Amino acid sequence: MNPDVAADLKELSTTLESIERVMDVDALRARIAELEEESARPDLWDDVEYAQKISSELVYKQADLRKITGMRQRVEDLEVLYELGENEDDSASLAEADSERERLRKELADLEVRTLLSGEYDERSAMVTVRAEAGGVDAADFAEMLMRMYLRWAERHGHPTEVYDTSYAEEAGVKSATFRVNAPFAYGMLSVEQGTHRLVRISPFDNQGRRQTSFAGVEVLPVVEETDHVEVSEKDLRIDVYRSSGPGGQSVNTTDSAVRITHQPTGIVVSCQNEKSQLQNKAAAMRVLQSKLLARKREEEQAELDALKDSSGSGWGNQMRSYVLHPYQMVKDLRTDYEIGNPDAVLEGQIDGLLEAGIRWRRKQEQAA
Repeated sequence: MNPDVAADLKELSTTLESIERVMDVDALRARIAELEEESARPDLWDDVEYAQKISSELVYKQADLRKITGMRQRVEDLEVLYELGENEDDSASLAEADSERERLRKELADLEVRTLLSGEYDERSAMVTVRAEAGGVDAADFAEMLMRMYLRWAERHGHPTEVYDTSYAEEAGVKSATFRVNAPFAYGMLSVEQGTHRLVRISPFDNQGRRQTSFAGVEVLPVVEETDHVEVSEKDLRIDVYRSSGPGGQSVNTTDSAVRITHQPTGIVVSCQNEKSQLQNKAAAMRVLQSKLLARKREEEQAELDALKDSSGSGWGNQMRSYVLHPYQMVKDLRTDYEIGNPDAVLEGQIDGLLEAGIRWRRKQEQAA
């Protein structure tokens, strides 16, 4: 076998071994067995939310196991394919082997990113809020573009989403929107999106066709689970109900079903208006509130450590990405210098490269700290 090819195959196998160790294939199989036993319980669906959680985790764990065992088989098959191609001097087989080797390299790099998601809450679903910032109507339009970008990304990966609240701007776009991405590791993947995003383009809302810079903020929180013990006392809450606004249909705009909850000790305000009943909206708003309180709890626990860090170049609140549509076309992450020359593809949800670069950058920051 060609020495360069042999060395590359050995490197691929070594990378896969490292991934197998981190993902702990034996523990993964054991967890799948537990979930299969739990999912077979006849009374499982008496608690729909819990049943959905078990079913979702089982599906994703099984997919992880299939992926990693499938890759091991492909690495072994690839070595055989090269040997057959060289022994028979079959250029077509060798070309096929080269293509498979490149595909494997890319897929292993993607899977390796998962092994970098080892934070306390990285395995959880994500609660995402997008807000229009400076830039008037362009900022509101940009916020809606970002919301669509994340929802399309989730759709591409088969991740279910729930939109909890959308506050529409008067002329176009949204003032803010909160939605949930229901998938294991959604928080770990999307948490690197937190910060300020900047859009530069010829404004479609300016009749003089001038270039406009606008900003939108993205907040990403882990979804709260029962084990988090985020205590919320009813006496600390002010609950207001009001009529939903914006596009709706049927009964959504005709009753006072929207709910706004103010947590008085912290001043945190959350709202939900996208469900049909007041009870559903209150439950959804409480989930958002609990996620925000969990995030605040984490911040308080880390306050002393954070005070020792130099946040001048890596604070989440800083500008972290530019989307330039004019005078040239480019999306650039300002932390990682990762660039994509096709903003349309990015805004259609093709952000995996940006996410991967952000996750690797974050790991380097953590190691340096």
